[in-house]
Amino acid sequence: MTASANDTAPETARVTTARIVCDGATDIPGGAALGHPRSWLQIDEKGFVDCGYCDRRFVLIGGPADLASGTAGGTGGDAHTG
Repeated sequence: MTASANDTAPETARVTTARIVCDGATDIPGGAALGHPRSWLQIDEKGFVDCGYCDRRFVLIGGPADLASGTAGGTGGDAHTG
């Protein structure tokens, strides 16, 4: 089965860079022991990537899968890198 931007993910995070890291516990205060091994993920031409451990979806702001910005399927704006 192939994922699409319309699939429902347990949690979605909008990010400004195409290369991100997920440890499953970033938003949990002192929660490093509650997460998963740190994994680096690369957002591809679809505009999003799902973490293989926790299923968190990372959507590139202004990318083709960014429905919140209103540019989905369009050219999008420049993503901030830092």
